Amino acid sequence: MINKRLLIKNLLAHNDESSFYDKKRQLNLHSREGKAKFLKHICALSNSNPTNNSYIVVGVEDENNTIVGDDFFDDSRIQNLVNAFLEHPPKIQYENVPFPNLPKDKVIGLVTIKPKSKTSYFKKGIHTIPANSVFIRRGSNTMPIEGEVDKNYQNTETVIDIENSSRNSIEYTLDGVIDFMNFRHKDMAPKYKVFKELFVICWAGIAKRNRHKTYLSRVDIELINEQIKLFYSAQDVVEITYDEDTFTIIEYVPLGLNDKTSYYPLEQQTIHFHDNGYYKIDRKILFEPPEFNRKMLYHIYNSNISLLYKLQKDIKLSERELKDLENLPSTFMICYLNGFDEAKQKLIDAKPLLKPYTQAYLSFKEALRILRKMKYDVQ
Repeated sequence: MINKRLLIKNLLAHNDESSFYDKKRQLNLHSREGKAKFLKHICALSNSNPTNNSYIVVGVEDENNTIVGDDFFDDSRIQNLVNAFLEHPPKIQYENVPFPNLPKDKVIGLVTIKPKSKTSYFKKGIHTIPANSVFIRRGSNTMPIEGEVDKNYQNTETVIDIENSSRNSIEYTLDGVIDFMNFRHKDMAPKYKVFKELFVICWAGIAKRNRHKTYLSRVDIELINEQIKLFYSAQDVVEITYDEDTFTIIEYVPLGLNDKTSYYPLEQQTIHFHDNGYYKIDRKILFEPPEFNRKMLYHIYNSNISLLYKLQKDIKLSERELKDLENLPSTFMICYLNGFDEAKQKLIDAKPLLKPYTQAYLSFKEALRILRKMKYDVQ
């Protein structure tokens, strides 16, 4: 079993970016340009490594390898984006890896690209990349080529050595459990569960009751053996259940207008642990958008537009308007879910205006995370 934190350290220590790994400060999958760049690197790394895994490390400064972190990213449907644009798409996995010196809401992202023999290419164009484009990796450079790819097997032994030196140990696991339970979450009633005498899951959250039901908020859930953060949210709430073979997380979204909030089930995530040392994660979307009075939504939508206009013009907001600003991402999301198609783009475009306002920006990130879960936009 590979300790993903150790794997990232070994990748960064190996040398500069190479034909089997790349590093990024962050991923931008909100725009067609950002999606195109990401897909180009996936295509190139896959084509350059037909017999070994290749990797993208997210949350690292390119020039000096400084670990700065990025937001928790839990969109399992990122594979759908790859499948939509690439012919012979590789299987990819995105994992969130906590590091000791990062804030609790920041992680390092690890994209693992599985090996495959067939050449990947763009079956349809996106941004400035035309259909039928093929990319490869030469050193730290991603470049287009014409025709078939010459298969390159020179990285196989190097990657295997790096992965073998990143294997987990009892010491790493015990250190991880102690750190989670006694230091990082000692004030949040942390718990742990061992599955199949091998896997250790730790979780912590603040219990809260709403309409005769108990939820956990500010939840952090980690698979300690692999140093993977399975779930993190500063706002949403979850229910946790488990038996001897499975661990299930049901995530709820708080939505409402005029200070009336209800919790709606968003996604169920079940981790199945097997005796052979493997595990599988199944995810199922449960969300059914609530319907609100359309006349009220028109009023809220226009009020949101007015607030953004004032921010653009640097007009001072009243106390009430500042409170409305905190709710703006959530109410824009409600509008979008009720047929205001332009509300999602309005929300995305508002990012630089909301960034100076801590709570509003936190709500912005949560709203986009929820929207990604519900329907990954590959258009």
